[in-house]
Amino acid sequence: MKKNFMILGAAVLLFSACTNAPEADKAEATDAQQVIIGSGEAYKLDLAASTVGFIGTKPVGQHNGVFTLNEGSVTVNEGQLTGGNFVININSLKITDKDTNGAAMLTGHLLSPDFFDAAKYATARFEITALELYDSTKQKSLLEGATHLISGNLMLKDSTKNISFPAKVAINEGVVNAQADFNIDRTQWGMFYGNDQSLGDKFIRPEVNIKLNIAASKQ
Repeated sequence: MKKNFMILGAAVLLFSACTNAPEADKAEATDAQQVIIGSGEAYKLDLAASTVGFIGTKPVGQHNGVFTLNEGSVTVNEGQLTGGNFVININSLKITDKDTNGAAMLTGHLLSPDFFDAAKYATARFEITALELYDSTKQKSLLEGATHLISGNLMLKDSTKNISFPAKVAINEGVVNAQADFNIDRTQWGMFYGNDQSLGDKFIRPEVNIKLNIAASKQ
């Protein structure tokens, strides 16, 4: 009896874990803001080393994926990040689940008008609107080693929203590396598919985890 109770408890915990987006900083979406023109030298993004990853969740599991970038740059002045932008190639979407069964069908669905509508909106764009050094006394971040608080306009489909999130930025010997890990609400960019909780196992959580991995170098 005790063994059965332990198995049931483990199953409940597993099921509960699958219903939530990964634990990360929450990037609230607000109205678009004025983009800053960064001073200093331009560093061109290393497209082979820069990616935008995502995790979407539902009651019965999760899906992992990644996008590559088309272009982008950051500006650096006296060793400090002062601005930047990048363009995401929506059609580069690749599912990175360990189980590859159904990956092609899922990719097609995500690129369809139900989600990204890639035939109409082939790219997304992020442009920095504000930068400040991260202060742990003002904000508690779940990102280990956070150095900056970055705000920027995320243009996705036909919507542009401003989001803010902690990031870990390192600038060394002409190379910039930046990482961030945060959650956004996809419905704020008009992605409502599967958002009704009455769908049960077919419910898809509105929260999506975003993992940025950006690398750039001085030209």
